Amino acid sequence: MAESVFLKYKLKLPVSSNPRSLGSFPRVQLHFRSYELHLKKSNCLGQSISCSSRPTPVSAVSSDRAHSISQKPLRVKHKSFKEWDEVTAKFAGAANIPFLLLQLPQIMLNYQNLMAGNKSALLAVPWLGMLTGLLGNLSLLSYFIKKRESEAVAIQLVGVVSIYVVLWQLAMAEAMPLPHFVATSIVTVSGVVINLMKRFDLLARGVWKYWEEFITIAGLSALPQVMWSTFVPIVPNTVLPGCIALFTAVLAVSMARMGKLSKKGGSISGWTTTLLFMWMPVAQMWTNLHNPANVKGLSAVTMLLAMVGNGLLIPRALLTRDLMWFTGSTWACVFYGWGNLVCLYCFNSISWELFLACSLGFLAWIGITLWRDAQVHGHPSSFTSLKHIIF
Repeated sequence: MAESVFLKYKLKLPVSSNPRSLGSFPRVQLHFRSYELHLKKSNCLGQSISCSSRPTPVSAVSSDRAHSISQKPLRVKHKSFKEWDEVTAKFAGAANIPFLLLQLPQIMLNYQNLMAGNKSALLAVPWLGMLTGLLGNLSLLSYFIKKRESEAVAIQLVGVVSIYVVLWQLAMAEAMPLPHFVATSIVTVSGVVINLMKRFDLLARGVWKYWEEFITIAGLSALPQVMWSTFVPIVPNTVLPGCIALFTAVLAVSMARMGKLSKKGGSISGWTTTLLFMWMPVAQMWTNLHNPANVKGLSAVTMLLAMVGNGLLIPRALLTRDLMWFTGSTWACVFYGWGNLVCLYCFNSISWELFLACSLGFLAWIGITLWRDAQVHGHPSSFTSLKHIIF
């Protein structure tokens, strides 16, 4: 038969206790205080409880030693983590500068070619690749607004505006079909307004949910179509991939509404956005290889700014363990920034000194990022952070 026994134990600290030792007793005062220990006896052989083993109070000396040994490393680790958290947030904020200037050289180059009547030079910029980047920016704008990452929100907003200006120039040069540009304009304006209203809590929850479903369907259906259209005329010009993807996207959204879709690994819209960004440099590099004569229509400064801007986001994405953010930023760094610099170097559009400096600087930045992240987390290896963010 079980019975409860209450034992009262009084602990007294001497008045002359070391103040540092009080850190081990956050709620203890210099007066008597009773601590009740509730013991439950069950299935015991005897009828009485043996209390020969009483709790022993920790002395001021031993508690001070324990505090100085066990608590100090935790303080250092916490302080180091907090400092790196603030630094990575500043890096993300500083990324606004290269992203603000990212499309400016390309916009100026397009303007010069338009004024000179050289519309064919704008064919070096694939409108499909730019469109995927715009859709990706819109989706990530919604993603980071939900996460309350103000620096990342500003970056995506700058990206939406700058890419839209480039698409407007391509439409003027007839390098982008006018109906596609009109549809893109409607989606862009609506998306910016909805996201800004959400940011300032002026949007109804139902409207935001419909917007999230819309960008999921739009992104998931556009991605396969854009991937297919990139290789036209090598492959037949058809909208079949987009139609199949549209059906799949509607089915996925319906299943998500019914709660039959697992959320493990991130949302559909988030990964669709990441894949849209990942395809943007692929489309550009394919255009470079397919039409090498048009490579001179690319701006090396734009590619360098893309590498710098995305590189500044990598430490923040790694620290927050955001796999989608980390994947998108790293991919854009490697393929859109550095990869297009490789193409420009291969076609003698930039010097080998510039290419070598960019390559070494990029490798050094990645190495420092992995080392510092492992240090603040207390990992023995720099690659442990990669293991944690992936698995």
